[in-house]
Amino acid sequence: MRTERVTFLTTPENKAALDSYASGAGKSVGHVLREASTRYLAERQSEVDSYDEALALVLPELEISLAKWNRQLDAMNESIDRACAAIDRALAGDPA
Repeated sequence: MRTERVTFLTTPENKAALDSYASGAGKSVGHVLREASTRYLAERQSEVDSYDEALALVLPELEISLAKWNRQLDAMNESIDRACAAIDRALAGDPA
């Protein structure tokens, strides 16, 4: 396995806690941090996957709703156009 060094700063208390935990588990601090970072990254990927799944479920419903809203807006615009035309005819004295 090819490895690379990662250095980070932490408080003396956190370092002591890491040392104690690793020692108690019979592992090196590096091993504990590798495991923790691997789990962290997997959880974040799982959150991204969950978001993508939710989006895939809601998107078709949203598209249906948007199409319905557009039809309703078109109908309202036609109704407004008819009302404006009727008002113009009435103001012009046209009884039709």
